[in-house]
Amino acid sequence: MQLADRSVAIVGGGFGGLSTACYLADAGADVTVVERNDQLGGRASVLERDGFRFDMGPSWYLMPDVFERFFGHFGREPEDYYGLEHLDPHYKIFFKDGDEVTVSADREETKAIFEEYEDGAGAALDAYLAEAEETYEIGMEHFVYTDRPRFRDYVDWDVVRHARGLTFLGSMQDHVADYFDHPKLRQIMQYTLVFLGGSPSNTPALYNLMSHVDFNLGVHYPEDGLGGVVDGIVDLGSELGVEYRTGSPVEAIEGSAGDFEVETDEGFLRADFVVSDADYAHTEQELLAPERRQYDEDYWDSRTYAPSAFLLYLGVEGSVDSLEHHTLVLPTDWHEHFEQIFDEPAWPDDPAYYLCVPSETDETVAPEGHSNLFALVPIAPGLDDDAETRERYRDLVLEDIAENTGVDLRDRIVVEERFSVSEFTDRYNSRAGTALGLAHTLRQTGPLRPSRRSSEVDGLYFTGSYTTPGIGVPMCLIGGQHTADAVLEDRGE
Repeated sequence: MQLADRSVAIVGGGFGGLSTACYLADAGADVTVVERNDQLGGRASVLERDGFRFDMGPSWYLMPDVFERFFGHFGREPEDYYGLEHLDPHYKIFFKDGDEVTVSADREETKAIFEEYEDGAGAALDAYLAEAEETYEIGMEHFVYTDRPRFRDYVDWDVVRHARGLTFLGSMQDHVADYFDHPKLRQIMQYTLVFLGGSPSNTPALYNLMSHVDFNLGVHYPEDGLGGVVDGIVDLGSELGVEYRTGSPVEAIEGSAGDFEVETDEGFLRADFVVSDADYAHTEQELLAPERRQYDEDYWDSRTYAPSAFLLYLGVEGSVDSLEHHTLVLPTDWHEHFEQIFDEPAWPDDPAYYLCVPSETDETVAPEGHSNLFALVPIAPGLDDDAETRERYRDLVLEDIAENTGVDLRDRIVVEERFSVSEFTDRYNSRAGTALGLAHTLRQTGPLRPSRRSSEVDGLYFTGSYTTPGIGVPMCLIGGQHTADAVLEDRGE
């Protein structure tokens, strides 16, 4: 199906918008991406300072099969745009009671570690990952790559037949407990929920598929980091004819199919159709007139948002040898941290956090004799992050790193940048400063997420982490195709 001689304006240049742009341009549309910031990639922006280069957002290259599928649609391969290095070990965990666990690419090594904690846990890991692989294969083919955005899409024999192989109900917390007794093993199997913006107690057991992504598909590092992936997709779009306008905030979306006007600070962009990859709530509440909105303020207030984050981007003198490229620091009981995100919002007293150290893999991200890392602490969206609070929490995090990893950074920092709730709100128009979008709770999964088609404005579509299939770079790439397909189904010839 083609969309020749029709124009599409895409508001926002995150992965969802960039993906949609490629698919629609390939179908013959005249596509323009309008991005408020000076960089494309949305939250996958890049900070460069004094010889250091930081990925400011996503830093895990997971689900390589999704990227291969994306580029393959256009007759390309990821390697046409960036190289990939398989990381081994995948990551390292420091537990705050002194235990250390290194998860390597070798399954037998990992099983041996599990056995050290619990008799029979190695075999349980095999069984768990076998189920996770089945869930991944069924889920991706029939519920992710096949778009089912409405309840009526599930009234289908294909859905009934394959859904029997999936665990939809129950929490990840309960599901993992069916396989492992030791609390640390449960944490290892559940930490990937951070990528979905949820907690073990509120994320459906369906997402055990993330363990297949982690243990079986592996963790990779793309050349030039996730910023290099953005550049690759932008280059692909350019080859397909996509036009990009950066540094151009959108102030309003007016009109309807065949006669849209997208108001920017530089004037009006006319288009036949509009796709918004901006924050969904921002688009509806700020860019559309009240009578053109699908959801009111009460709806958005009632949603469960994925965490925000407190981030420290640090350039330091010397090495950080005890840290791996991906490092997790976890309290032995992390329930209090999740409670302070989802139940009683507060700055975590005993935080679980992630350290990304790309200089362990890529010497180009830091000057010689220096290390590049960032610390990410998931926190509740909407918290007050005034200067005094940020300074106090910065000191707490640096002290915690020194105490629990043996790496004291405090006297070696030569570059430092902080990013938190306020920046997510100001830079990305993010509702409540969420770092990711809507959490993947049972009530916000599949057709329960906001629609990619506006029911109030003919010709307006949405893509990105608020729609199906949801949060994460691979999901937004797939969601971009689904949104493009919706436009083509409705408007194509």
